[in-house]
Amino acid sequence: MSQDEGLRPATAEEIADSLAFALRYEGRKRVAHADDIMARITADRLVRHLRGSGFVVMRAPPNRAPTDKPGEGE
Repeated sequence: MSQDEGLRPATAEEIADSLAFALRYEGRKRVAHADDIMARITADRLVRHLRGSGFVVMRAPPNRAPTDKPGEGE
């Protein structure tokens, strides 16, 4: 499988959601000083800037659930 197989341009909403999450959390731990509204405003501004600068962010398809190999689990 090639590295870019299945990639598609990410939507502005997907990028903003991901950036806003990164501004509110470090891993799974909530960052105490990050305000939800401010994180969203900052993420939206970053998305507008990236788009205006000509960036294209790609998104890979979601990971598939593992399946049994033939002959296993029988």
